[in-house]
Amino acid sequence: MKLVSWNVNGLRACVKKGFLEYFKGVDADIFCLQEIKLQEGQIDLELEGYHQYWNYAEKKGYSGTAVFSKEKPISVQKDLGIEEHDKEGRVITLEYEKFFLVNVYTPNSQRGLARIDYRMNWEDDFRNHLNELDKKKPVILCGDLNVAHNEIDLKNPKNNRKNAGFSDEERGKMTELLDSNFIDTFRYFYPDKEDAYSWWSYMRKARERNSGWRIDYFITSERLKDSLIDSQIHSEIMGSDHCPVALEVNL
Repeated sequence: MKLVSWNVNGLRACVKKGFLEYFKGVDADIFCLQEIKLQEGQIDLELEGYHQYWNYAEKKGYSGTAVFSKEKPISVQKDLGIEEHDKEGRVITLEYEKFFLVNVYTPNSQRGLARIDYRMNWEDDFRNHLNELDKKKPVILCGDLNVAHNEIDLKNPKNNRKNAGFSDEERGKMTELLDSNFIDTFRYFYPDKEDAYSWWSYMRKARERNSGWRIDYFITSERLKDSLIDSQIHSEIMGSDHCPVALEVNL
C-alpha cells in the first residue's frame, strides 16, 4: 500500500505546475493534501477511481486539507470537535478496516513565536486525538507538522533555535508525541541521513542550494513498525515550496 502526503501551498496553483502528472504517475492508494487554499466549488478535479474528502478553512484562500482514497473509508471525521481548532480545515481522519489515517496541517507558530501558546494547546489536543484513535486500531499520521524535530532535520539549526518550526517548545511536543508509542517513519529507515528536506524557502535560492527543513512526515503507531516497507521524500518534485513525502506499508 502506498500513501503520499503533499503540502501543495495552493492547489489551484499547483495544478498548473504539474500536480496531476505527479498524482497519476505515483498512483498512490491514499493521497493527502495540506494548504489547499480554496473553498468548495473553486476547483473540479477529475480523479478517476478515487473518493474525495475535503476540509475547507472558513477564511478564504487559507489552510485547508483534502484526502483522495481508492478505497472508501468506513467513516470520515473532519476537525477535532474543539471549536477553537475547527475553523481552519486542518484535520481529516479516515477510518479503515485495519487502521486510522489522519491528515493534518499543523498551525504555524508564526514570526516571533506569536502563536506559540495556541500551538502548544493544539499539540496537546491533537496528541490526545491520536492517542484515543490508537486505543482502537493503529494510526497512520501524515502532513505538514510545521516542526523540524532534530538538528539533522534542517540546514541551519543554530541560527533557527528560537524560530517558528525549531523552537524548543515545538520540538518538545514532537518528542512527547513520539514517546507516546509513535514513530517517525523516515528516521526509522534513515536515522542518520543528512540533507533530506521537504520544505525550502522561496528566498535566496534555498531550494537550489538545498537549504531546507524536514517538516512533512509520516508517523505511525509503534505496532505498525514491522509492516513498514519504506518512507521517502520526493524532493525532485516541484510545484510547491514543499515536496511530497511517501510511505509504503504492508497492511
